Amino acid sequence: MLAASALDAQEADSTAAPGIQDNSFLVEEAYNQEAGVVQHISTFQGRRGSSDFDFAFTQEWPIGTIRHQLSYDIPLARIGSRTGIGDVGINYRYQLVGDGGTQLAIAPRFSLLLPTGDWKRGHGNGGAGAEVNLPVSFVLSPALVTHLNLGGAGIPSARNTTGDRAGIFEWFASQSAIVTVSSMIQPMIEVVYTRGSEVTGDDRTAKTESFVIAPGLRSAINLKSGLQIVPGFSVPLGVGPSSGERGFFLYLSFEHPFKQQR
Repeated sequence: MLAASALDAQEADSTAAPGIQDNSFLVEEAYNQEAGVVQHISTFQGRRGSSDFDFAFTQEWPIGTIRHQLSYDIPLARIGSRTGIGDVGINYRYQLVGDGGTQLAIAPRFSLLLPTGDWKRGHGNGGAGAEVNLPVSFVLSPALVTHLNLGGAGIPSARNTTGDRAGIFEWFASQSAIVTVSSMIQPMIEVVYTRGSEVTGDDRTAKTESFVIAPGLRSAINLKSGLQIVPGFSVPLGVGPSSGERGFFLYLSFEHPFKQQR
């Protein structure tokens, strides 16, 4: 229903070079943006044996303090020979527990899904919807951090490309592990399971299911100006109901202060 959510980065220690944090690809980390810091994220996902792709641009902004965060996602997809904007997401995330410097962090998110995509071409769902997610991050050791997501989404009146309407819903669960080799390099692995539905006729749907394991790597370039650039990639591999599917995922983020810190 949404392009893979792209996420924001934060400094883990203001007295040292910034580490890499909250820059996962398919699994959301439970760290909001720090006050006065904005992030711009681009992601690109392709599939083996296909010219189809999914691109997404995201901006994440703190609202006053780290406690509140607003962001938006603009997806762009190529399906067959046609490329177009998908359904835009507007997101609010609340830092319920902890932050980037604590062992445990929890930051529930609520998203409004806007029907901006052309459903006739398969670029949108043809109706407004909502998504909720509960990201939980836990530091197991200085070298190993794990992240857990559990959430769901629904569009009460979705359309397929022929105009049939029905309600579609999905739930998802995901887990990741990120290893810190250095302050600039982090191998990672993400596991994502999704079960949902798609419109097959008026008031009729069919079950959809996917299971992906994605090993990857991310790194950081920290400039004296305060700009942090984080490139990364992963290789999503389908297993179980997604057996045989292969692809690649590219990630690039730019994070920098937008006002003078006091």
